[in-house]
Amino acid sequence: MKIKPLGDHILIEPISQEEKTKGGIFLPETTEKERPEQGKVIAVGPGRRLSSGKRLPIEIEVGAKVLFTKYAPNDIKVDDKEYLIAKEEDILAILE
Repeated sequence: MKIKPLGDHILIEPISQEEKTKGGIFLPETTEKERPEQGKVIAVGPGRRLSSGKRLPIEIEVGAKVLFTKYAPNDIKVDDKEYLIAKEEDILAILE
């Protein structure tokens, strides 16, 4: 199934966090994990529509690695794969 976000929404594939602490301790899968804050952009919408009727295009490109707010994106599951959908304003930075 192909997903095409609408408006200023962005489809993100979350990047899993390290399962090892800075001290070198491996965390078992049974531990409660934090929601990811980084991801790869899979698709972007056409942009936000302004009151004048024109569209303001999204500045983020497909394939970019981004940092986003922790709890703003919505979780979705498509074909047994988990994604996040966030608004452009929820993206904090592009990681290089």
